[in-house]
Amino acid sequence: MHKKLTRIIFRIGILLVFTLSIQQIAGFYQKTETSRFYPVINYLDFFSAGKEVNKVRPSVVPGGQSIGVTLQTKGVLVVGYAPITNKEGKQSYPAKDSGIEVGDIILKINGITATNDFQVAQEIDKKCKENKTIVLEIKHKEKILEKKIQPVFCSETQRYRIGLFIRDEAAGVGTLTFTEPDTKIFGALGHVITDIDTNDQIELSDGKIVESTIYAIEKGQRGDPGEKIGTFMLQSNFTGKIAKNSASGIFGIYEGEVRNPYFSTIVPIAWKSEVEVGPAKIYTVLKDNTIEEFDIKIEKIMQYRTDNKNMIIRITDPELLEKTGGIVQGMSGSPIIQNGKIVGAVTHVFVNDSTRGYGIFIEKMIDESGITSKVAEADLWRYRPIVNR
Repeated sequence: MHKKLTRIIFRIGILLVFTLSIQQIAGFYQKTETSRFYPVINYLDFFSAGKEVNKVRPSVVPGGQSIGVTLQTKGVLVVGYAPITNKEGKQSYPAKDSGIEVGDIILKINGITATNDFQVAQEIDKKCKENKTIVLEIKHKEKILEKKIQPVFCSETQRYRIGLFIRDEAAGVGTLTFTEPDTKIFGALGHVITDIDTNDQIELSDGKIVESTIYAIEKGQRGDPGEKIGTFMLQSNFTGKIAKNSASGIFGIYEGEVRNPYFSTIVPIAWKSEVEVGPAKIYTVLKDNTIEEFDIKIEKIMQYRTDNKNMIIRITDPELLEKTGGIVQGMSGSPIIQNGKIVGAVTHVFVNDSTRGYGIFIEKMIDESGITSKVAEADLWRYRPIVNR
């Protein structure tokens, strides 16, 4: 019995060694791009030299184009309180008194879906004229609640109101970071879009990007970040439908022709472990819709950060410093290129030093965009053997 058990253990050992050898040989000849470290495969936790695995390296076309962005919210966002003056001249705040707070999202009015600010105002006035109590379904800090409100007839507007400032969309100018021609996926901004009044993340119902043109620059200075001033182009060369508004940027599917004169083809992304302290380039628009190249320096890399502030960058290009003072609003999303790879995007400016700011790793944006999984899926099918049945 003892000898039989010994033989079984010996055979299992031989099998493990053989399997490990085959795996190592296959890994050596594997043509897929891998991370910097090559871990020993862990069988039943017998080995633990590392946890990194093979990962397909996507390639994208760097952006730099100025884009106009519009977002429609899910429901209607409460951004402030508006006093209502009745016929006696007394002011009141019915919605506030009922517990509605700034940042809440109005989802329904008496069971009818809230789609925009005008519709909400009309529906409230209509229901009150029908002598109905107003019941709002709202989203308050991830909770769905119902609030009963008694509107007041406003002597100034001659309609029933509940005393709120509300908004159903946001718009602004930013920069396209990348496009991927095969999947038609785009990524931009490198940070989430928040409401200007509440500073809360906008819950996306619908949104789009179009090409924009820059006609002026407000130069940044200490304590006062500058800004690109632009307009949406009516005859845009491309458009995009926004599918995601996340901490790493906005992402979606584009159509049309997206051109960057500095890159006639795709370039590989850099893993965060490959980003280096030292010189780099950014691409952005300062006038009309013409992309320009400028010098920067990556001063510090912070791989440990889980947000979109993964590197500190400094503008070193004399021309850019002269025209903008450094990083300005609207430059968010400008791609950063180093050593022939796209390494990240500009995200923030230091308020007290407009020559410096933060950048996000491109690896984060790519992962958030969904490109990684689509490229891996395509690669899987490309190498799947044909079976004759």
